[in-house]
Amino acid sequence: MTILMPAPDEATLAKRERIIAAMRAIVPGEGVIDDADALRPWESDGLTAYRQPPMLVVLPETVEQISAILRWCYDERVKVVPRGSGTSLSGGALPLADAVLLGLGKFKRILEIDYDDRIAVVQPGVTNLAISQAVQDRGFYYAPDPSSQIACSIGGNVAENSGGVHCLKYGLTTNNVLGIEMVLMDGEVVRLGGGYLDPSELDLLGVVVGSEGLLGVVTEVTVRILPRPETARAVLVGFVDAESAGACVAQVIAEGIIPAGMEMMDRPAIHAAEAFVQVGYPLDVGALLIVEVDGPAAECDHLIVEIARIATDNGAVTTRVSRDESERLAFWAGRKAAFPAVGRISPDYYCMDGTIPRRRLPDVLRRMEELSAQYGLGVANVFHAGDGNLHPLILYDANQPGELDRAEAFGNDILRLCVEVGGVLTGEHGVGIEKRDLMPEMFSQEDLQQQQRVKCAFDPQLLLNPGKVFPTLHRCAELGRVHVHKGKLAFPELPRF
Repeated sequence: MTILMPAPDEATLAKRERIIAAMRAIVPGEGVIDDADALRPWESDGLTAYRQPPMLVVLPETVEQISAILRWCYDERVKVVPRGSGTSLSGGALPLADAVLLGLGKFKRILEIDYDDRIAVVQPGVTNLAISQAVQDRGFYYAPDPSSQIACSIGGNVAENSGGVHCLKYGLTTNNVLGIEMVLMDGEVVRLGGGYLDPSELDLLGVVVGSEGLLGVVTEVTVRILPRPETARAVLVGFVDAESAGACVAQVIAEGIIPAGMEMMDRPAIHAAEAFVQVGYPLDVGALLIVEVDGPAAECDHLIVEIARIATDNGAVTTRVSRDESERLAFWAGRKAAFPAVGRISPDYYCMDGTIPRRRLPDVLRRMEELSAQYGLGVANVFHAGDGNLHPLILYDANQPGELDRAEAFGNDILRLCVEVGGVLTGEHGVGIEKRDLMPEMFSQEDLQQQQRVKCAFDPQLLLNPGKVFPTLHRCAELGRVHVHKGKLAFPELPRF
């Protein structure tokens, strides 16, 4: 849906022209985009159901320019929406009609690679996959691997705390980022963390990773790179139904096996992915698990046998182990292409993101089937089964009146279900605008106010990415000042638990 704004009056137009002139003074040449047609590519992120042309786009090339932009906007009370590659699926980078859209696409340099300390220092516009490609000749890689890794930027990964198929063993972005450089809303440039583990000071780095652009603009990221494991093997396991596959996932973890990745697809997703990439997925199963183990060859051989045993105990009807590296990559190619592949079977789809306890997976899958029948909309399930991060793809046709509304209602019920069974609203896509109004399902009013006090400590005028995450945005003066005291964030009137 396009968010319609009233036609601007003369005062608004004059203010816009003043902002444009100020931005062009800071970023000369082609760094400012203000033409209506040229702004169209920026009107949406990966949540394409929502569109809003920005007031203007600024594309800085240096940290000094970003600092000057934010300082000017801070002094003039102008809102700013940071944007990376725009692959956010929660509306985290949705523009505002009265805000500067700050694009970081020109920050795409890898600044340093230190193989001895196993770190890489990169700018936020570097794509996720580019980090692994830059270090692969020395046998290293960057572990977090979202399905959009060919396009998504590391700065966006930091904003949303992205994961990927290998997050089960190697963690999310927060477990692989060691330090950042960030520009605050008043233009101050700060560094948090660095090229080392477990800093002794206040863990503000942990606060910023996953903060969805509400606290500052990240301009440099230090990430951990890892040596590629000696051996990696994957196994495809087919089941009659998704419930049996879910039970297998729970038992694998319960027996102390931590695979490098454990992904699941149901029948609609399997058929769509196989038609798209043709990697030999079985088409006569109701659910498919892709389980990967890595490490020493002897360990991998042992774990494959154990996983096959557990799968058989849970009713597996087909098992296929990768014979070589090319076949292992082919197994993953179908999973990585599952999202675009679903576009072959539905005009539109709504990609959800919620996380549940693994033991509740069979029950949640049954409940989702009931919701699918209730709303009259299909759903294809593709998700990180190992850590309980669900990605149901709700199938709909935006050209059919009411279907988008039903898809959103269906998605909201899935997220409520996640919270009901002890899970959370998001695993890696963030809250953005998509889940903003569902935050009270998970957090009390006191919780939300405490979270916003942290934002106020970084952005007291509430100018950075407003309208995201918080269902109600209180003025900072109403909440009380948050400050750092003796190495800790000090909150006024901390609620008792």
